Amino acid sequence: MLKKKKWLKLSLLSLLAVILLAGCGGGNDSDKAEEGGGKGKEEDVLAQVKEKDKIVFGVKNDTRLFGLKNPSTGEVEGFDIDIAKALAAEILGDENKVEFKEVTSKTRMALLNNGDIDAIVATMTITEDRKKEVDFTDVYFDAGQSLLVKKGSDIKGIDSLKGKKVLAVKGSTSSINIREKAPEAQVLEFENYSEAFAALKSGQGDALTTDDSILYGMADEDPSYELVGGTFTEEPYGIAVKKGNSEFVEELNKALKSLKDSGKYDEIHDKWIKH
Repeated sequence: MLKKKKWLKLSLLSLLAVILLAGCGGGNDSDKAEEGGGKGKEEDVLAQVKEKDKIVFGVKNDTRLFGLKNPSTGEVEGFDIDIAKALAAEILGDENKVEFKEVTSKTRMALLNNGDIDAIVATMTITEDRKKEVDFTDVYFDAGQSLLVKKGSDIKGIDSLKGKKVLAVKGSTSSINIREKAPEAQVLEFENYSEAFAALKSGQGDALTTDDSILYGMADEDPSYELVGGTFTEEPYGIAVKKGNSEFVEELNKALKSLKDSGKYDEIHDKWIKH
């Protein structure tokens, strides 16, 4: 009898252990499924945008004609800003359903991948290296790299840069390109375009290089400077979103196409880009 009771006790304990293990295993699978679902949801930027009914765009605050903060109003203005508002109108039905966060060429990728912004509309050139880190929309603006100099400068183009100091912005394709195309020039880098242009005007460099679209804004601000030598690269701008968000890219591309088909894109372009 004692042996029978002992056997029953052991059987019950074994059965209980099996039930507990099964329960734990089921719990882990459920947790994993929830975690996987949660992670997928976090990465679905389009779903987040629609849920919060707002798009957070990373934009430049120091780039005349494209994204420049107006000191009198505190608002950021420019081509990229108006494009972003028009995209919000297409996707969410209201151009005011936007939030703008300042980015620089150096910080924009990190801010996007950290989830601080939903998309970058900030004179960002589409490159093969960048495509490894982010996804891009179709091209929304075509630019080309050029040189800005003081009027009367002996610099007439890319071939005049031997022994010259050329100013550029950190994290930009312009900084890479100028080193390749003018290896005998000295390149000095700055955090943003405002600093670089201020450095040019104070005599810290002989020329400033970036996309012609940005340089036109500087020349517009101070007519004693001019662009020289034409363009020596192609700089197609795209809107960047976090890697893997193909549905968001498709939605932005549809919105861009609608803006171009309706004439709204040309209206914005002609408002800001007069060169």
